[in-house]
Amino acid sequence: MKRFFLFLMLMMGVAVNAQEIKWMSMNEALEAQKKQPKKIFVDAYTTWCGPCKMLDKNTFGNKDVVEYINKHYYAVKFNAEGNEVINYRDKVFKNPNYDPEKAQRRNSIHQFALAMGVSAYPTMVFFDEKGEFLSPLKGYLTPKQLEIFLKVFATDDYKKVKTDEEWKKYQEEFEGTFSS
Repeated sequence: MKRFFLFLMLMMGVAVNAQEIKWMSMNEALEAQKKQPKKIFVDAYTTWCGPCKMLDKNTFGNKDVVEYINKHYYAVKFNAEGNEVINYRDKVFKNPNYDPEKAQRRNSIHQFALAMGVSAYPTMVFFDEKGEFLSPLKGYLTPKQLEIFLKVFATDDYKKVKTDEEWKKYQEEFEGTFSS
């Protein structure tokens, strides 16, 4: 009985310490911004995308990434081939050609994904505190690779970087702190 109790306590401790990104819908994030302005980070994924699953496991499972995103962003999980209805800037975005029979494989692309410039999966998209589009970031990134982008947008340093040379210098001088 004591072993079972100890095992149960250990498992509860693991559950309490396990951190996850607090994902929400785009509509929820836009509503949250009205109450407390904060930038939005969107993970545009598909159900069939292998690199999207790797991003979830390896990058979005990293404690440094989790803590940073939860602190500085409203995190949005958006199925770029799903059927969610998005209300953005007085416009309604849908996926009119969505086929529920294809829910776990390639489907038609969502209008909001197109509006965000999503042309590959995964694509991460940044919005400012007013819900204004900032930039898409295509492809799988490790925690260390993603860190510079999370921080350049969260700190507004992107406003200071105007040229390719300035971006190169920013990258050279950037000192990352995320673990692998």
